[in-house]
Amino acid sequence: MGGALIETRPVGTTGIELSRIGFGGAPLGDLRRAPSDAASRELLQAAWDAGIRYFDTAPFYGSGLSERRIGDFLRDRPRDAYVLSTKVGRLLVPDRAWAMQRHGDARALPFRPVFDFTHAGVMKSYEHSLQRLGLERIDILFLHDLGRFSQKDRHEETMRQALEGGGIRALEELRASGAVRAIGAGVNEWQVIDELMNHARFDVFLLANRYTLLDQAVIDTLFARILREGVAIVAGAPLNSGILATGPIPAATYDYAPASPEMIEKTRRIKTLTDRHGTTLIRAALSFPLGHPAVTAIIPGFSNPAEFADNLAGYRKAIPATLWTELKAEGLLHPEAPPPVTPVLD
Repeated sequence: MGGALIETRPVGTTGIELSRIGFGGAPLGDLRRAPSDAASRELLQAAWDAGIRYFDTAPFYGSGLSERRIGDFLRDRPRDAYVLSTKVGRLLVPDRAWAMQRHGDARALPFRPVFDFTHAGVMKSYEHSLQRLGLERIDILFLHDLGRFSQKDRHEETMRQALEGGGIRALEELRASGAVRAIGAGVNEWQVIDELMNHARFDVFLLANRYTLLDQAVIDTLFARILREGVAIVAGAPLNSGILATGPIPAATYDYAPASPEMIEKTRRIKTLTDRHGTTLIRAALSFPLGHPAVTAIIPGFSNPAEFADNLAGYRKAIPATLWTELKAEGLLHPEAPPPVTPVLD
């Protein structure tokens, strides 16, 4: 599975193999970044032609728009030729006024997401996703956005829904029946993954923002357990929601919020070294997570074919090993962070 240019890695013992570079579907739900169905299809075609065979989406991305666009594209592809993941934990409630207020665009799908991690909510979300996708199967199903980072004052309530209200049990039932092949969670905090693993056998987790050039704390916390228990990690948001793409500009964002002066300065120091070693900040950031054996795949979010082509070209350029050595020497990278083998693509 995967194109000739992109190697795959297995997801535990599930039989699933993910192309190491996947397709993050969040931009397809944003009418500012992927404004038309035609433009979205062109982007998806570019990814397919490049050998990407792992596609990730969610009901939350554009209140169903990302799922619809990805499903429309994949429908006439051989079903065993790709891997598809989507997410549960939010139900979409009809509400055009909310959609207009949030998106400011009459083309926005007229729905409002409502959190629901109960058994009934997970089952309903799964069925609704199948219908939006227009596909007969979802390979990987993630609980979406548990944890204090996303839930804030709803954290304890939504965790109870997942743990005691049957949300995890619903995932286990879907896997046992063969409806899905793997289960996990898509979150922004490694602590949530650590807690969930105490309650069930999971196959794969999508961890956003937490193994990047700017944050490698999971080396000392989660990754040893991940490797020991044979669970896969998909690295999401490798650019920390913006700053590793834009660089250390005053308006840079980090973890979906304005970057602190300290984070801007750290990024500036890293960029100075990437420039010195003849590469770019974004290329180093997109390649770095693939060096760790716990990371099965990475899913950057692409907005248009030109951006996709530029990022793909970066994967075909070697990054000097001396960059990673110097980053460690300057205290800018965890001393035990494995460097990626580059070029990632031949």
